[in-house]
Amino acid sequence: WSNPLIFLSILLFFKAFSCSTSEFRSEGDYLLGGLFALHEIDRTHFNYMLLTSTLTFLRHSTSKSGYKMLQVMRFAVEEINNSTTLLPNVSLGYEIFDHCSNTGNFHSVLSFLSNNGSIRPKEKLNNYQPKVIALAGPYGSSRTITVAPLITMDLIPMVNSASYELSNKIQYPSFVRTIPSNKDLIEMIIHLIRWFGWNWVAFLGSQDDYSTDGLKLFNKYINNTGICLAYQEGLSLNANYSLTLRKIDKLNINVIVIFALKEYASKIIKAAIANNIQEKVWIASHSWAMNQQLPREPGIRKIGTIIGIADRLLSLPRFNEFVFNKAKGTADAGHNDKAVSDVQNKNETCNQDCDYCSLMTAEDIINESPTNSFAVYSAIYTIAHALHKVLQCDMNECHKNITVKPYMVMKYDQNYDPTICYGVVLWRTDLSPPQFEMVGTYDKLPEITFTVDNTLNFNNTFSCSLKVPFSNCSVECKAGYSRQPEGFHSCCFTCKKCPRNRDPYTCFPCAESEWSDEGSTTCKTRSVVYPQFTEIPSIIVMISTACLIILLFAIFCLFAYNYDTPVVKSAGGSMCFLMLASLILSSVSVLFFFEKPTSLFCLLRNAIFTFFFTVCISCLTVRSFQIVCVFKMAAQFPKVYSLWVKHNGQWLFIAFSSFVHLISCVVWMTVNPIKAIADSWTFNDQIMLICEIGNTITLIIVMFISWFLGFLCLLFSYMGRDLPKNYNEAKSITFSLILYYLTWIAYFTVYLSIKSKYIVILNAVAQISSINGILFSHFIPKSYIIIFQPQKNTPTYFQTSIQNYTQTISRS
Repeated sequence: WSNPLIFLSILLFFKAFSCSTSEFRSEGDYLLGGLFALHEIDRTHFNYMLLTSTLTFLRHSTSKSGYKMLQVMRFAVEEINNSTTLLPNVSLGYEIFDHCSNTGNFHSVLSFLSNNGSIRPKEKLNNYQPKVIALAGPYGSSRTITVAPLITMDLIPMVNSASYELSNKIQYPSFVRTIPSNKDLIEMIIHLIRWFGWNWVAFLGSQDDYSTDGLKLFNKYINNTGICLAYQEGLSLNANYSLTLRKIDKLNINVIVIFALKEYASKIIKAAIANNIQEKVWIASHSWAMNQQLPREPGIRKIGTIIGIADRLLSLPRFNEFVFNKAKGTADAGHNDKAVSDVQNKNETCNQDCDYCSLMTAEDIINESPTNSFAVYSAIYTIAHALHKVLQCDMNECHKNITVKPYMVMKYDQNYDPTICYGVVLWRTDLSPPQFEMVGTYDKLPEITFTVDNTLNFNNTFSCSLKVPFSNCSVECKAGYSRQPEGFHSCCFTCKKCPRNRDPYTCFPCAESEWSDEGSTTCKTRSVVYPQFTEIPSIIVMISTACLIILLFAIFCLFAYNYDTPVVKSAGGSMCFLMLASLILSSVSVLFFFEKPTSLFCLLRNAIFTFFFTVCISCLTVRSFQIVCVFKMAAQFPKVYSLWVKHNGQWLFIAFSSFVHLISCVVWMTVNPIKAIADSWTFNDQIMLICEIGNTITLIIVMFISWFLGFLCLLFSYMGRDLPKNYNEAKSITFSLILYYLTWIAYFTVYLSIKSKYIVILNAVAQISSINGILFSHFIPKSYIIIFQPQKNTPTYFQTSIQNYTQTISRS
């Protein structure tokens, strides 16, 4: 833009050759631009064209699809001009050019940008008024990218359908699409592949922006979808298509995505027919999904099923009537012959000329692929609605006094993008003539919805059956087997039987609350087990505990009532009440063994019993020592005995041993606190709620103190085995302590060898057994004498026993 004279010269140069016909130009209050490819490049002569430096050969192939788009634009403008509700009292005009090539379209673009035949660069948008207020076309990524920078730099709306790259509003601020981008097209193709469960696919494209963009997006969006791109290639027109297809067939790929322009797609399909490639699924991109010639190719049915991704097949009401009335091609054969002769004799043409278009009949135009028809129609209506809003139109008129600048027409919506809606089209090559059948839909708003007719009949092209063709690298593993990867692609694997407690599809471990057998097809829910109040063993233990507590409390009251009697004094006197209270509290701990365990319950069930039962044993130890001391040691060690009595040695020993044991219990509970845990490793089908034993070392210390006191008690009892009968408790204490040791040895043996929820109940039984050992060997005999043999509960009886013992000792 630094030298406007150059561009003006170019513009005047092209203007000298411009042609104005009723098909290319129509006057109106506001002018719309149209840029359509009315001629196709004859690529078979492309190298020759480069050598001869002439563009004549580019014009020899007329594009029916481009000419149909021109007619759709004319039809849409005329329909809007005849509308009484859209842009009332405002007329739209158009100027259409042929996009003959990427290098030959600048005359068209400069004409759109001009104002009265000139262009003034760097003018403010508020002052700048180009010839057109918006542009429809050109359709195709490469074509659009060529002209987009010139059009969008001045914020002239460019309504089009092309590469996802053009959605970048920073680089192309005024680009507006009327049909979905390549990104949306690729996303839908991936939805289609996943719908049928395919994962082993090939992607063929051409060496242009359209295919390159599609391949890049396909590789990006198949991540984490389970789809493997087994083969990919960008083909030139001179490539060896047969070799490519043989490679795909050798890899057992049955689904082939052809994301290419129609001339490339045509070569691929024809090569497949020639090479006898059979029973594949061919997914056609938008550019050739509605191709009218390929379905008629001889032998196309044997290559398999062709599924196209196209716009929704929305018909344009009255378009056929418009074409019959106004389109070219209705002249007689003599006129057509003259048109051919005229074109052959022409040396140069301009961008508003389409002589070969006169050879097309109305049927040719109507029957041509509708690939971009609705896109053009939608583009014109999009511009019209935007202009309707800018002119503040109502139902009757618009305010023509408002000056309309192109950038003002841009305000379509926030993203300038359309509602995404595609159709899945099945090529019915089994019919004559072939037809396109809509078998599925894809919508993106308000949310992604994708549906395909479940009765889709693959038997039209597959001789095997109605079932969906198979295109996977490996057969999916049966339930109970896992994938073991083979090779580079994740879709290729062998199947290995899952070990137990593994998910049946991935062999990942089942959830902690689930389990499964080896090769099982399901992860089953584990049952959570713990002793409950309602179970019979629990009921028996709780009733036994309640009876034990009542009995201990009754003995406590009996001893309190007979506190001054010889039997109570010989049993320990006031020490008996400490022992009974300790046994009662030890019994209470049994009640915390039932129902769902908690950390508090675990603490109470272990700590209460361990501490208070040890207090009771320390009392027994002191009591045994006192009896031996009175009868055997008092005479031999009078001073020691005197100190023991004077300083209440028995209570000091109980307090000291209890304090040491209390400290060990506190350390046990704090170093590694006892807590409730879920044992999920012992049984496959169960989760046992149990209490941890805590730190092993501190637990051993706690148990050692208790068992050591018991050992001392046994030792003193043995030393007093020949004492007077009323004072001889060696047998009862020995019995109770041996029962205590055997009970806990048995419990720990079972605990280490057998795992069951009933181990918790066995723990409670061990505590009850230990308490009963002391109760029935020490307190019950004394209670029996108090209640049923009161004659033995007298001072005289006890003195007689002591005298007899003294005489016996003297004689010996």
